[in-house]
Amino acid sequence: MRGSLSLLALSLVPALVAAPPKAEPRGLDLAGMDRSVAPGDDFFAYANGAWVKKTEIPADRGSYGVGREVADLTDRRTADLIKAASKAPAGSELRKIGDFYTSFMAEKAIERKGLTPLQPTFRAIGAIGDRQALARYLGTTLRADVDVLNNTQYHTANFLGLWVAQDLDHPDQYAPFLLQGGLGLPERSYYLDPSDGMAAVRTQYTTHVAAMLKLAGLSNVLTRATAVVDLETRMAKAHLGREESGDVQKGNNHWTRADFPAKAPGLDWEAFFAAAGLSKPPVFVVWQPGAVTGLSALTAEVPLDVWKDYLTFHALQRWAEVLPKAVGEQSFAFYGKVLSGATRPRDRWKLGVEATNRALGEAVGKAYVARYFPPSEKARAQEMVANIKEAFRLRIERLDWMSPATKAKAIAKLEALKVGVGYPDRWRDYRGLKAVAGDAFGNAQRAERFEYERNLRKLGQPIDRTEWVMNPQLVNAVNLPVMNALNFPAAILQPPYFDPKRPMAMDYGAIGAVIGHEISHSFDDSGSLFDATGKLQNWWTPEDLKHFQASADQLVKQFDAYEPFPGLHIKGKQTLGENIADVAGLAAAYDAYRLSMKGKEAPVVQGLTGDQQFFLSYAQSWREKTREPLLRQQILTDGHAPASFRPSTVRNLDAWYAAFEVKPGQKLYLAPADRVKIW
Repeated sequence: MRGSLSLLALSLVPALVAAPPKAEPRGLDLAGMDRSVAPGDDFFAYANGAWVKKTEIPADRGSYGVGREVADLTDRRTADLIKAASKAPAGSELRKIGDFYTSFMAEKAIERKGLTPLQPTFRAIGAIGDRQALARYLGTTLRADVDVLNNTQYHTANFLGLWVAQDLDHPDQYAPFLLQGGLGLPERSYYLDPSDGMAAVRTQYTTHVAAMLKLAGLSNVLTRATAVVDLETRMAKAHLGREESGDVQKGNNHWTRADFPAKAPGLDWEAFFAAAGLSKPPVFVVWQPGAVTGLSALTAEVPLDVWKDYLTFHALQRWAEVLPKAVGEQSFAFYGKVLSGATRPRDRWKLGVEATNRALGEAVGKAYVARYFPPSEKARAQEMVANIKEAFRLRIERLDWMSPATKAKAIAKLEALKVGVGYPDRWRDYRGLKAVAGDAFGNAQRAERFEYERNLRKLGQPIDRTEWVMNPQLVNAVNLPVMNALNFPAAILQPPYFDPKRPMAMDYGAIGAVIGHEISHSFDDSGSLFDATGKLQNWWTPEDLKHFQASADQLVKQFDAYEPFPGLHIKGKQTLGENIADVAGLAAAYDAYRLSMKGKEAPVVQGLTGDQQFFLSYAQSWREKTREPLLRQQILTDGHAPASFRPSTVRNLDAWYAAFEVKPGQKLYLAPADRVKIW
């Protein structure tokens, strides 16, 4: 996955939304390169150094780069479509989009209502009088809001998260997966790391919790906030870290309903499941069993008054976007300034587009692809996918270390891979979602509940292998190993990643590498554990698996050596799946590009050979600048290496050395035996 995901009132969208974007120059950005840097020393700087020096990160962002540029253009286009939707016939799907967005943008109406929309929630929290009532309330907060693409729960700190997906052992049925939750900070290390920097973040977080409790009308807020952060710290101690949570085999734990009181005593599980609408499923997959056990114990140990303050804070934090301005400003003061380094909030219309995409994503996507993703581009992308799949198949067949039996299984999995390009085969039905003009808070709550109930309805139904987890208007891509499926949204299939007016060598280096990356995820350290049906099953011979793991270990060491800040290294194991996909995906994309040339050399363009165009296009596709607080957060919590280090993947491909005359002694040089070749 490349990495990232986003409602508003149309009449208030800035004029810039309606203005058509200026035509972008085609080809590579030669002016953004820094040719004073040897490509063999720092390929990212060589390809992007001048751009980095002259580019300022926008004040409302923690990072900025080519992906954000494309996403901003997409958001402006999407806002334009949403604005038009506000004039659609009453009762239509388009009008629902417009009413949702318009209500979000009506800040004066939101301000007039104050915290009134949240009073039923506050009353429900205040009525918690015993442990069973606590369990029931926690059950009502269970939502399908975990970020399954990054295995995190950020800004939506519910006690637990739900993910309804294909069962890893029984690929013909859905299972409810329960994941650890409850934290308001990004990851457990933010609570447990003793360093001065992390201690300062915790102090600022406590101040933020206190300020939010004060906005909720409570007194003695600093003492109460300290107790809330102490509770979250105890939760963090029970949590698994990012790396451990990524271990699929350790996460595949099937618990019956009777197992919960025995294995995780403390919480009244029957009351919890009943309130969550999960009274029927006989079996759950508990991804982090130690965390579930620890969190459950805390519901019996921690005073109810502390739990009530915790729930009050998170209710206010959760709905900050659709509450009065003071709440949103306080939320930004911590999550925007402290954690991301931004100096001003994002424009309201941008938040509106993001919220509308969360609530009615495929309805918006339907309008987006009708306007901006012509059939010709879908066909061109599908052809590229076919070429890269064929290149990957040939790479498997040529592997000298893999046995025929394992090769046959790998090719069978590749052939069964379902690739979605642009948009889903069947659009989601939003008739059950009610959008009321002027009710921003209610619309947001109903949208969240609609998504939760949509997921619950999957239980007991046949597996839908056509379902998408990304909106068409998202600049990203994803592999779903459990479904043996890929999503390539329409929004990433546009310049500069995918451009019909520039040489194909450049497209193969940019979007081709993305396609290869996602295909390769089916064969990375996690994807390789699933067979062609999505079942968690070892299909390797012991000798083949040993060779694969040795190559993976080699890549772990390669990334462990990168040090973005003194003493803070990239975590090679945590980022292993993405790094494997980068290496294998880039290699497959390169092979596909060469196959597309049918033995000929690509023409020289902008003074660059075809191979140089390919590799530079790859490096410029990872162009990004990130503020230090956000970069540190990414290193601790993200399964992806920072963008500026991902172009270094080229050091594992022999063709890169010849293209740029890379010599021994240069910083990125690897002896042929040390170049990682997994697939």
